[in-house]
Amino acid sequence: MTITEIKNHLSKLNSIAFQLPDGTLVPNHFHVTEVGKVTKHFIDCGGTLRNEVVANFQLWEADDYDHRLHPEKLIHIIELSDKLLNLGNLTIEVEYQGTTIGKYGLDFDGTNFLLTTKQTDCLAKDNCGIPSEKPKFKLSELENKTSSCCSTDSNCC
Repeated sequence: MTITEIKNHLSKLNSIAFQLPDGTLVPNHFHVTEVGKVTKHFIDCGGTLRNEVVANFQLWEADDYDHRLHPEKLIHIIELSDKLLNLGNLTIEVEYQGTTIGKYGLDFDGTNFLLTTKQTDCLAKDNCGIPSEKPKFKLSELENKTSSCCSTDSNCC
């Protein structure tokens, strides 16, 4: 989800809810403690120099049960962040504390903002020998190893 998309969704909501990948909701007394612009400048395993930039939202739950973040307030926070950090229409990444700080993508189902799982990946598969597809075998063509190794007279078990 991008900055423009979240502002459009927020403008149509009366309340904000974030849902974790397991279906549970982030407690509604959460705060957005940071909106940032994160730049990752790195070299992949194939030696290619790369640069990624995302808008980062950090969700935090406090013991402050009297204050709730309303959609118009979050829009204001995003607009102020854009003005000071020049966020433009970056993709949003969300940080939320589980057993460690988790990084999530962001989606919307019409009611809740969905924290989506992110996966690591090799960005240089063509340079590091990883096959693009898993090799395919027909089970009927595989040698039957159990008959030669694990027979009752083979002394291997």
